[in-house]
Amino acid sequence: MEIEALYSVYKRCGSICTDNRKVQTGQLFVALKGEKFDANDFAESALAAGAAFAIVDKASVVKDHRYILVEDSLKALQELANYHRRQLTCPVIAIAGSNGKTTTKELVHAVLSTTYKTFATPGNLNNHIGVPLSLLSISDDVQMAVIEIGANHKGETAELCRIAQPDMGLITNNGKDHLEGYGSIENVRKANGELYDYFRERGGFVFLYTDALDLVEMASGLHVYTYGEGTENYVSGQAISDSYFLKVRTLKPELSIQTQLFGEYNLPNVLAAIAIGKYHHVSDSNLKRGIEEYVPSGFRSRFVENDGISFILDCYNANPDSMHASLESFAKNGGEDKWVILGDMLELGDYSEEEHENMLEFVSELNFEKVFVVGPEFAKANAEYGFESYANSDDLAAFFESGIPQGKKILLKGSRGIALEKAVSKYI
Repeated sequence: MEIEALYSVYKRCGSICTDNRKVQTGQLFVALKGEKFDANDFAESALAAGAAFAIVDKASVVKDHRYILVEDSLKALQELANYHRRQLTCPVIAIAGSNGKTTTKELVHAVLSTTYKTFATPGNLNNHIGVPLSLLSISDDVQMAVIEIGANHKGETAELCRIAQPDMGLITNNGKDHLEGYGSIENVRKANGELYDYFRERGGFVFLYTDALDLVEMASGLHVYTYGEGTENYVSGQAISDSYFLKVRTLKPELSIQTQLFGEYNLPNVLAAIAIGKYHHVSDSNLKRGIEEYVPSGFRSRFVENDGISFILDCYNANPDSMHASLESFAKNGGEDKWVILGDMLELGDYSEEEHENMLEFVSELNFEKVFVVGPEFAKANAEYGFESYANSDDLAAFFESGIPQGKKILLKGSRGIALEKAVSKYI
């Protein structure tokens, strides 16, 4: 089926579903394949549950006109999203990088939403499936769209840019993420830089964090709108440390903003949101309101207090750079009454042993009252440090059953696969 005809079917259905267990009446079901499943085998149940049509790429499952047979269901979904993107009139802003993508995306959404009808990628639907699904969720009346772009191998950012066709965008930073897939930090830079390459080839411009010298070098020759601590930027500001929550004072524009985010490492994310808002003529009062009213959800820089115990839940994901920044911020005002729970940093490949050892060396210098490590990688690295070590989060939760003393301040930082929040589920 030609893309125009397929798009006509999509418009009739109004929305897309890829999970036959969550189908709503009238939706277009797309049968995708995973490592352990083939959704072609569930197309019939999706139709029985109310789907109007099903896109499949397995001829043997086709039974009637409601099945739309294509060569590759994933490719069809991506091309459908790209076609829909080309019908949209709103600006599309892409956010890529190693750390802070989702928080930056949410802050940008919070700022732009004070003035425009704004769509932002739900959750972290930022990969080869999530980006198309996000694009296809953008309605015709949306005035601003913010699309998060995530990748774990070279070429993926370039492909997602081809699908999303952003008008402008930013790279948050280059860090030691997904080293198992990238192979080196230089490959991380090249992969993130595919966003810049897209704008060089297609036009558009980038919001540039000038305190990251590698990004400045990578953006050479591009049209840029700058932000950072220096007053030469279009947006400039600094962090003021007087509590766990980040407070920002900006000079351009002149604002004092009390955020609900933990850690000075969120300063670039806040400044990025201000820069994007200022470029799009959001008033100073709305810039301030949007950021101050934003409350982090889930396990990203979230503060929870219960029965005299303070928890900083920063355990949605972790790599060496983000863990180092969290620990540094947490230790800023001394380590008394502070406990740290660290979970393994996953997907580091050949760098894993070295990076876990380096992290424990760093945390040993910060003089926290207690340090707990969770997972096999930290267990190996812990041999010469003697921190309290647990195989998994459930084991640590069992230890905490006897109670945590009041007055403790506890930081949780680890990769999603470790699910550190389980260790303190009794308290949060």
